[in-house]
Amino acid sequence: MKIGSFEFNLRELAGAMGDYGVLIPLAVGYLTVVGLNPSGFFVMMGLACIVTGLVFKLPMPIQPMKVLAVIAISQAWAPSLVYAAGFAEGLIWLFFGLTNLVKWVAKITPKPVVWGIQIALGIMLAIRAVEMISTAWVLGIVSVAIILLLRKFPYIPAPLVLVILGVAIVFVNGDVDGISPPVLTLPELTGFRLEEIWQALVLAGFAQIPLTVTNATIAVAALIKTYFPDKEVTTRQLSLSHGFMNMVVPFFGGIPMCHGAGGLAGQYYFGARTGGTKIIEGSIYIILGLLFATTFTDIFAVFPMAILGSMLLLVGFELIKFVKNLQFDLELIPVALTIVLTLLTNMAVGFAIGLISHHLIKHFRRGQGHGEENQDSEG
Repeated sequence: MKIGSFEFNLRELAGAMGDYGVLIPLAVGYLTVVGLNPSGFFVMMGLACIVTGLVFKLPMPIQPMKVLAVIAISQAWAPSLVYAAGFAEGLIWLFFGLTNLVKWVAKITPKPVVWGIQIALGIMLAIRAVEMISTAWVLGIVSVAIILLLRKFPYIPAPLVLVILGVAIVFVNGDVDGISPPVLTLPELTGFRLEEIWQALVLAGFAQIPLTVTNATIAVAALIKTYFPDKEVTTRQLSLSHGFMNMVVPFFGGIPMCHGAGGLAGQYYFGARTGGTKIIEGSIYIILGLLFATTFTDIFAVFPMAILGSMLLLVGFELIKFVKNLQFDLELIPVALTIVLTLLTNMAVGFAIGLISHHLIKHFRRGQGHGEENQDSEG
């Protein structure tokens, strides 16, 4: 079926599921480890998908902000801290969009520091994942094997298979007595303390900025130009989208969200071509949040932790894979400093020291170059 520029068919439905590989593990982590309300989580994500699809008329992905998600899950944040982080990011990205500062932030943020942040996130999530897998080693190892096996079959999302496996184990173990039937559940009003805004920024919010600049604005704008050459979406429009979205959803149980190049590539690969994909995806989330929120909570209260750990380990490895981009030169210094200081202190310190060290090395190299030129002229 086609309505204007929107298409609603099996291809668009398949495209809507193209980003589930990363979304499902983070969603489960948010709901089980952090304890967010499933109704608010899914309904807000659904509404964000639908509004995004209607505004951009493209399969514009909606993803959890990964730095915040990984830190919140690995450190088991309080829900209010997650909402404070989302609101803080909304303020920042609204400011970046209105002033168009996003271009300047992109200019001063080097790839080595972004890689350092991503690798540190992967390590933190992997540590948390191994702790969860240790609750049932055999099941955890089998789950990891399933993930590795299904990587060769992109049309079968491993996280979806593992969720089905986990639910089956819940039924086999006879843990279904306490599971509630579908019932209408509306999102609740949520909030946070003012001091939590700064706390969230220091723990992860500041470090989220360079990743969002590169992966969710610049890379997305470039990818849209490649996939849809007749349609242009600017980094400023994407910044404003991040801002407005995150200024609203935290007050109804929503998580910090952004657009992402990986999500766009995944959805396009599976068939997404129009904004219809986002309307289909958003509708699925809203139905899940309104009717199955309580059921979802009850199931994952008894869901095997080892399977959850294996799914989170998958996301951790995806982040750590950026180590292959590293070169053995002076640029290893800001990468290493970012990783070590992030693990020993927090994301803000790791990002700041990594950024400073990169620009000091850049200045040193420039000075060396001038020195060599002076020696040549004197000789």
